[in-house]
Amino acid sequence: PRSFQEMTNVTAVLEFRLLGFSSNPHCQILIFTVVLIIYILTILGNIIIISVVTLEPQLHSPMYKFLKNLSFLEVCYTTTIVPKMLANLLAKRKSISFSGCMAQLYYFVFLGATECYLLAVMAYDRYLAVCEPLHYGMTMTAESYTRLVVGSWVTGVFTGFLPCLMVSRLHFCSYNLIDHFFCDISPLLKLSCSDTTVTETVIFTLSLLVLSSCFLLTLVSYLLIILSILKIPSSSGKKVTFSTCSSHLMVVAIYYGTMISMYVRPTYNLSSELNKAVAVLYTVVTPLLNPVIYSLRNKAFKKALEKIIIRHHRLH
Repeated sequence: PRSFQEMTNVTAVLEFRLLGFSSNPHCQILIFTVVLIIYILTILGNIIIISVVTLEPQLHSPMYKFLKNLSFLEVCYTTTIVPKMLANLLAKRKSISFSGCMAQLYYFVFLGATECYLLAVMAYDRYLAVCEPLHYGMTMTAESYTRLVVGSWVTGVFTGFLPCLMVSRLHFCSYNLIDHFFCDISPLLKLSCSDTTVTETVIFTLSLLVLSSCFLLTLVSYLLIILSILKIPSSSGKKVTFSTCSSHLMVVAIYYGTMISMYVRPTYNLSSELNKAVAVLYTVVTPLLNPVIYSLRNKAFKKALEKIIIRHHRLH
């Protein structure tokens, strides 16, 4: 049995202190300004996509409805991390309550997993459109679109439970300094004074399963799409078909590149500064890239946006 001294050491940590970035005030103000600008642009960009797809009947196809879901997800995903990060950059006491930390971790995992599922589903939709064009209308019905979207969100909700439950059950003794700007798995595992071997193994296995299965589905879909495009006789036909998929491919490459480098490692041994830099990429930068890539590279979307702006001017 444990001694009283050992039992008192394992006190419940009521809050964590987030070390964040540099302690230099000028550096923190610079980071705050840059992150705030990116956050505002991300929210605006994704809201524009959601509004244009909703308002323009021409864009009521599954491809754009999936994009609307992805944009909504990006708004939620970046809002889970960035507002608290901005508040802490200006605050003297950079703290987050234990329950707030676990809630942030849960939403971060749930929304990250949902993004993997949505990107895989979007790749499947493009595969059907390019490789099975004659059957596309029959296969990708309103009902099957709804099933795929609801399935992605519900599976994401359940994926978030296990890592959050396992991390919340760890002991943190009296240490409460998180060397990060949000409650991520890796710094929390480093902080714990429990044996984290089982937790690490389970989270690693889950990350590997989710990321590799979604990535493989997406990869296979695109390989089949590329093979189909190569069979198109005219070069203009090839160009048009590939342009509808290239934006999605770019988003997938950026997202999986950062995620796999972060979470599919048996040991969390990346330096904390490098950890933070990569984390900024997928929590702050990637949610902005999605609207930029999709809207700037998509002719139908740009036309729909122009139509809405012209309509608005006429009304006023």
